[in-house]
Amino acid sequence: MNRALLVIDVQESFRRRPNWAAVSAPDIAGRAARLVAAARAAGDLVVWVLHAEPGTGGPFDPDLGHVRLMDGLAPGVGEPVLTKTSRNAFTTTGLAQLLTSRGIGEVVVCGIQTEQCCETTARLAADLGYRVTFVTDATATFPIEHRDAPPGRPLQEILADPATLPADQVIARTEYALAGRFATIASLDDLAPAQAPATGPEAAAVG
Repeated sequence: MNRALLVIDVQESFRRRPNWAAVSAPDIAGRAARLVAAARAAGDLVVWVLHAEPGTGGPFDPDLGHVRLMDGLAPGVGEPVLTKTSRNAFTTTGLAQLLTSRGIGEVVVCGIQTEQCCETTARLAADLGYRVTFVTDATATFPIEHRDAPPGRPLQEILADPATLPADQVIARTEYALAGRFATIASLDDLAPAQAPATGPEAAAVG
């Protein structure tokens, strides 16, 4: 085992925010689960990371009970669960020490948000000397308002604003920034190929 899958912030907190309706991948939990299954089958370490903002009273405040994995995801026996308070998964956790103790030299990154916690984790991992694979379509993000936009606008107004950066452009910019510098860009099919539907006599026998 010298590779670890980092599942970053695929947590209920995001589903409690109004902008969840505009998320790029509503099925992100299922996408992450597919990667987890492939990692376990390959004998890779799976590391679960959650984000917490204690004392804020918002969806990332642990006291509200939403700092937990989305339905359909659960750590296996021996799979570490770390809680961070920084954007990247290293600074406020013992992730680096954990990976070193397990002899990990390569990390695979997936989760929420593409350009924030996932990208910053990939950048720092590369700086620390890890080989990094960034599974873009197993990350999710949201449209970003322009920095001069007034605060507190409803989601529909944000989405209608031509100055808002659409989620697909956010994702594309992350790929441009990471590729060839900090990470190898991969797809879900690259790491966890979908099984082809059965054909022939075996398929006819099903059901």
